[in-house]
Order: sequence, then C-alpha cells, then structure tokens
Amino acid sequence: MPDNQRTIIDLLDREFTSLIEALRLLTKSIPQDLLYRQPPAPTVGEHIIKSAGVVEQTFGGITTNLWDDPFEWTLPETLSTTDRILEYLSEVDATRSRGFASFADDATLLKYIAVPSDTPCQLLELLLQTLTRASDYRGQAVATLKCVVA
Repeated sequence: MPDNQRTIIDLLDREFTSLIEALRLLTKSIPQDLLYRQPPAPTVGEHIIKSAGVVEQTFGGITTNLWDDPFEWTLPETLSTTDRILEYLSEVDATRSRGFASFADDATLLKYIAVPSDTPCQLLELLLQTLTRASDYRGQAVATLKCVVA
C-alpha cells in the first residue's frame, strides 16, 4: 500500500457523510407533530437520534477517548424540534469530520484501539460496526415513519 493512501478512509467517510445527510433529509421530511408521535415506541425521532448517537459515541471515543453515551443530552425533551435535531446532526457531522481528518492513511485503519469493552479492536472493525448500527437505526426510523403515516 503506497504511503498516505486514503482510499478506504475516503470511502468510509463518504458512507458516514451519506448516513448523516440521509438523517437530515428524513428529519426535514417529517411533520413536526409526527416526530415523536406515539405509538409506535420508539418514535421516528428517537430512532434518528439513536442513529446519530452511535456515530457521535464512536467518533467522540476516537478523537477524545471519551466513550460517553450521548443518551443524556439526546433526550426527546432536549431535541424536541426538527431544528434542534438538525443542529445535533451538524454537531455529530463535525465530530465525524474531525475523526476522519485524524486518520493519516488506510494503514491507520488496521491499528487497534481501546474501546469501553476492554477488548481492543481494529479501527476498521469499529467503524464498520458503527456504520452498521447507525444504518440499522436509520432504517428503523424510515420503517416507523411508514407506520405512522399509513
């Protein structure tokens, strides 16, 4: 692998960027009164926030070694409007961007990182797990919206 090659990093960065943009578009498409409409539980808004929270937790851990669960500051009471969720998504995107900027090259992705489970894993594995979990929550948000609108 040539020095400073960032092919995989750039691909992953685009995937996370695409995920966050899809969350923004979904958030903007939901009428305010449906954002936290019950049932079903969890709501569309909660799924969107969980998806972004997974990304925030991982990239917060990577950039600052703080693996805090964003649950405390992502409650529906705190992110109660479309605008607040969009602001949160911008914050998550900035954290993601800082994380990807810190990766020197694709070889960086093969390094091991300490995670809260006390079992180090490769950075690439962590990023793929995060992308999968966050995408699953996004999919649940879309499915929930279909149930609420139907």
